[in-house]
Amino acid sequence: MEPERLRRRLSSAFRLRGLLLRADALKYLTEALQSISEVELDDVIENVIDAVEKQPLSSNMVEQSSVEAAVQECSQPSDETIENVFNIIGAFDIPRYIYNSERKKFLPLSVTNFPVPNLFGTARDKAELFRERYSILQQRTHRHELFTPPAVVSHPDESRSKFQLKTIETLLGNTAKVGELIVLGMITQLKEGKFFLEDPTGVVQLDLSKAISFFGDFHSGLYTESCFVLAEGWYEDEVFHVNAFGFPPTEPSANTRAFYGNINFFGGPSSTSVKASAKLKQLEDENENAMFVFLSDVWLDQAEVLEKLHTMFSGYSAAPPTCFFFCGNFSSAPYGKNQIRSLKGSLKALADIICEYPSIHKSSRFVFVPGPEDPGPGSILPRPPLAENITQDFRQLVPFSVFTTNPCRIQYCTQEIIIFREDLVNKMCRNCVRFPSSNMDIPNHFVKTILSQGHLTPLPLYVSPVYWAYDYSLRVYPVPDVLVIADKYDPFTVTNTDCVCINPGSFPRSGFSFKVFYPSNKTVED
Repeated sequence: MEPERLRRRLSSAFRLRGLLLRADALKYLTEALQSISEVELDDVIENVIDAVEKQPLSSNMVEQSSVEAAVQECSQPSDETIENVFNIIGAFDIPRYIYNSERKKFLPLSVTNFPVPNLFGTARDKAELFRERYSILQQRTHRHELFTPPAVVSHPDESRSKFQLKTIETLLGNTAKVGELIVLGMITQLKEGKFFLEDPTGVVQLDLSKAISFFGDFHSGLYTESCFVLAEGWYEDEVFHVNAFGFPPTEPSANTRAFYGNINFFGGPSSTSVKASAKLKQLEDENENAMFVFLSDVWLDQAEVLEKLHTMFSGYSAAPPTCFFFCGNFSSAPYGKNQIRSLKGSLKALADIICEYPSIHKSSRFVFVPGPEDPGPGSILPRPPLAENITQDFRQLVPFSVFTTNPCRIQYCTQEIIIFREDLVNKMCRNCVRFPSSNMDIPNHFVKTILSQGHLTPLPLYVSPVYWAYDYSLRVYPVPDVLVIADKYDPFTVTNTDCVCINPGSFPRSGFSFKVFYPSNKTVED
């Protein structure tokens, strides 16, 4: 392509993204892309602009140095190596992205003015925790077809079927009655017995006496304190009278990625989302024998549990699973002075059992996720792995074992799996503002709530404490392929928004039940 025409294309593409090229940067880029064929040019320009936007730009004027770095990044070969097939990502290794409402983009922490996360959070971290939860749900809701403003020339019926989100600030300025409003906000109880709705612009008292559940798309869920809702009603005398409650609509992962490109929100060694990798997808489809086994409450101090594990291993010895996921608690006895010594002994007994089955010992991996009663720093999430001095002997006997955090993430080929061990169903039911009236079963309500909130613990911090600066590691956004919430509640498998949600149930309490997941066809067996 002749240089002048290429220069115009480049200037136009950068301007569309709100960026201006300096003369030297434009000259460099024109020379660098001169040899690219017209068919590939648009994609190459998009990739270069994406790489430029990842950099910490001081203004919208792009320097030559930024363009050079972007071209260098784009010309590196893709890293679809075999290491990217199976990765275990701890909660403290998850990348943090912050939503920028001006640029309507998620920016990596390194290009923002936010400090590096610290376990000893500041007051700002606590405020940002709720602000970030809100901004993620707000941008997702605005994109939903019910909330996108109609085209300039549209059918009157179409305009009427659209909703407009209001902020609390717009309510508080009104002296007269304002009807038919929908507000996105967080339910809080600032005074005992009185509920309020809060968003970044203000707070308003709620009257829930007439509230019912939405009919239609958003009618189910567990409405807890500190969860975000779409409240519909009218405002009068400084009180928002709620007619109906609904959750922010969920969004399939494919839709999120269509909007934000190949950002790797999930974590792992790949620089871009594994969803875009054709090689990994092919590997996933070809490996039909891959299977993951999930167990929860593996009480290693109980002889009967070890006996059942013996039985399970002997059944799988002919065709070893890809990975066994053992979730805590690993002891049936409450925490005491002898628990660490006894847990070391119990893990040694488990290692001896695994060594009796050489096929499993050589071929399968073992991942251990700590439970709320296991040795560790209290009940604050995310929870670090079991201490190395407890697991040392086991790791020497079973080298393919990983002790990870709670929650943790697993990336297998192009599939994303989140594993979380917490007795959450009971906690959420106990903290409901209003228990669901519809006859849908609790697991469906529960899964709907978690995916709508885009968060693993949509509960007040005094019920489910979180390290403020690491709250992002509990996000369920974009929606994963598989969400494993290991809970002592009865086992269930529910599919919602293209996400398979599994609860293996408590191994000793549910008649030694466990769940098996086959990634090649996304099926679950009991």
